[in-house]
Amino acid sequence: MMQTTEQLVDYIEQQSFETLTPECVSAIKAFTLDSVGVGLSGSRMAMLAAVTEVTLSWGGNSEDQAQVWGSGQWLPVPSAAFINAYQIHNQEWDCVHEPAVVHPMATILAALLSYAQAHQVEPKPLMLGLSIAVDIATLIGRCATSGLTFFRPSVCGALGATAGIAKMAGFNREQIKDALGVVYSQISGTMQAHVEGSMMLALQIATNARSAVVAIDMVKAGISGPHDILTGEFGFFRLFEEGHDLAPLSQLGKEYQMPLVSHKPFPSGRASHGTVDALQRLQQQHGFSADEVEHIHVQGTPLINRLVGRPIKDNMDVGYAKLCNGYIAACTLLNGNVDVSDFDQDKLSCKTRLALGRKVTTSLNDCDDVNALAPVTVTVTLTNGDTLVQHLTKVLGHPESPLDLPAQLDKFSRACASASKPLNKQQSDELAQLILQLEQQPSLAPMLALMTHTQG
Repeated sequence: MMQTTEQLVDYIEQQSFETLTPECVSAIKAFTLDSVGVGLSGSRMAMLAAVTEVTLSWGGNSEDQAQVWGSGQWLPVPSAAFINAYQIHNQEWDCVHEPAVVHPMATILAALLSYAQAHQVEPKPLMLGLSIAVDIATLIGRCATSGLTFFRPSVCGALGATAGIAKMAGFNREQIKDALGVVYSQISGTMQAHVEGSMMLALQIATNARSAVVAIDMVKAGISGPHDILTGEFGFFRLFEEGHDLAPLSQLGKEYQMPLVSHKPFPSGRASHGTVDALQRLQQQHGFSADEVEHIHVQGTPLINRLVGRPIKDNMDVGYAKLCNGYIAACTLLNGNVDVSDFDQDKLSCKTRLALGRKVTTSLNDCDDVNALAPVTVTVTLTNGDTLVQHLTKVLGHPESPLDLPAQLDKFSRACASASKPLNKQQSDELAQLILQLEQQPSLAPMLALMTHTQG
């Protein structure tokens, strides 16, 4: 009983900034940079106004707490974490740990940085909290041997975020167990939102970021939670996953997971990235245009088929289109890339894109791993009868096919420029350097000032 909970707590207690490897420290900064950029870009989404309105109804401004990225609005920490998490995930542009099928930083960075701002946490403890949080979220996710039913990014993200904040808050052993139990009692999110392309997909990330902060506050107030949250009779692995293997938890403290996270070069479901990567390579190699395409066939894993194999249709909303292989392929062929503006309403109703997207089909390959996002094979048949094939075992952004630093900085700059209150090139460059030298900074204040337009 509770052996796995004790294992988590042992790991949390034993970690210090000094135990982090240089590779892990570098990855923490890279994915903080990435997540801040997409979080600022997420402020451009029209539904943010409704999300903000309902959030404000929970309680007013509080200048001793935390700010919303982009707008700079002061809110209680749970509310700031809620909006910031929504902004990170609302364009499907945030990083993902592929073996776990977990978007770790959306829930985790939003919760930890909001808490850190309110409690004046210094950069190194924040970075340590991020590493702990990502390790716990992704290794719990990696234990799953079945396909997603509950929304793994949100439920695992909440557990990880709570562990990371508990470390920053200096919780003792019993408080850590209580915090994990309290957040376990609140975690939520199902794949139904994904199936329907509902905006609740991103809001499931948001509610779990808020729950992590609330769990910490409840434990500080003396509220306890259940402890056997993973393997108990009604623990996580019995209720949230249809099959599991606890072996990945043995990697706690041995193999840091942050360096194993994948960048998402394109603002669409990660399961569509193999299609984009392959089409870009084929167009670069063969120089064909969208007008020359007769048919495109994507052979992908069960997860690719399940997540993005949906048919293109008229009157798609943004959430559906970002998870539609046909639409995303059409954007790639027409533009040579996929950009946040491709999901604006005028593009979603473009007849040329819809017609091109209907030429795309997706089917299963022979991979039997229900959580794999590769391999993927894309076959393009041209109107002249030529057949072009690209097979990928690792997709662009994966640690074994990484985005190099110039590409990371380019994505960050474009993301910052697309925000509702854009950062100019000088501002985004300054913010990037602050993040890439984060462990050398005495305070988070300069970084947060640029993120919230309150500098100077």
